[in-house]
Amino acid sequence: MSAADLPGTGNQSGAEISDDAVTSQFEATALRFPVVALLCFLFALASPAMATTKHHHVAQRATSTAGSLQTFSSEAAAQAHCPRDTVVWLNTESGIYHEKGMRWYGNTREGAYVCRPEADAAGERDTKNGQ
Repeated sequence: MSAADLPGTGNQSGAEISDDAVTSQFEATALRFPVVALLCFLFALASPAMATTKHHHVAQRATSTAGSLQTFSSEAAAQAHCPRDTVVWLNTESGIYHEKGMRWYGNTREGAYVCRPEADAAGERDTKNGQ
């Protein structure tokens, strides 16, 4: 096998290359691919978690706002507070709440999980555009 048969070897002399050199070059390439693939996979797993946590702030504990409205940092905590009612995501900056399955449920910069009847009683309102 000659240098012309191996792209990117840098051997411009036209000298013959041994089978051992060709084998070691292919082994080195074969080892790099799984390592790069593994790193890409791990990065892809970490990216969604990092992306969702940096864009909004959730209340860290139950707090009282606007009378009897309790806000919660998790959907489960809100559901435990009002087991028979619907839990919604309240955008605390705008006073608009979003139901589960809607685009902004749990995805606004400032917000918390609340019980829908309590949000209505506190003067908060449902989204008008269904998002």
